[in-house]
Amino acid sequence: MCCDQCHRFLQHQDKRQSGIIDRYMSVYQAVALLAAGVGGGIAGTMASVASVVSYPALLALGLPPLAANVTNTMSLIFCVPGAVLGARSELAGQRSRIVKFGAAMAAGGALGAAILLLAPPGAFAMVVPVLIAAAAVLVLLQPKLRALHPRPGVEHSRRRLAVILAVAVYLGYFGAAGGVLVLATLAATLSESLLRVNAIKNVISGAANLVAALIFALYAPVDWAFVPPLAAGFLIGGYAGQRLARHLPVGLLRAIVALAGLGLAVKLGVSAYT
Repeated sequence: MCCDQCHRFLQHQDKRQSGIIDRYMSVYQAVALLAAGVGGGIAGTMASVASVVSYPALLALGLPPLAANVTNTMSLIFCVPGAVLGARSELAGQRSRIVKFGAAMAAGGALGAAILLLAPPGAFAMVVPVLIAAAAVLVLLQPKLRALHPRPGVEHSRRRLAVILAVAVYLGYFGAAGGVLVLATLAATLSESLLRVNAIKNVISGAANLVAALIFALYAPVDWAFVPPLAAGFLIGGYAGQRLARHLPVGLLRAIVALAGLGLAVKLGVSAYT
């Protein structure tokens, strides 16, 4: 009898300790996701590469590629309110542009999300290393893309809307460094300072992500437990990044994110194609 009581006591202790470990693991994951969201929000508003930071964090915490992608998109929409609060002066007087470009981005985001969900199950795992590598290269090329100057007479170009729509499809499908493409398109066709163009980019990119997130919420394997801490991080990082963009250079951040993205692409490529 004594042995039976001891055995039950030890089992109770093991369960109690296991519960404590699980709780601490949950706290660790929440802190890691919050940090990834803050870093991604800052990187997104300053260097247009939020997903290159947050997506690898979700993979590292054990989510498969598709679940990580849709969970990231679901959380990323919270970067926009922070960016808007941090860029109210840069957004002043640009409502008509935001509405027009935002509508094109929303349509493209819906199409990209549909392509992701309708593609064969293994397609995303195969193509994601290529997308990440391309995103990392775009990050490195960002200064050259930003150096583009608007040509006279293209302020109302239909071609620009077509390019924005195409980039929005990419954002809805995956999105890493898609903001670089949006920024390049706007910088090449708008007679505005880079800071004001960047503020527009942050808002209209959110339109594509919002529509994609609504679709993913209904039909995709979103890991809802991961969304709140990551979303909170994006909210904080979006605000902080827009404020920091006025004062800090982003060259070092760009290099770190690009190298990390290339390393991740190689790692995932080896896993996917072997």
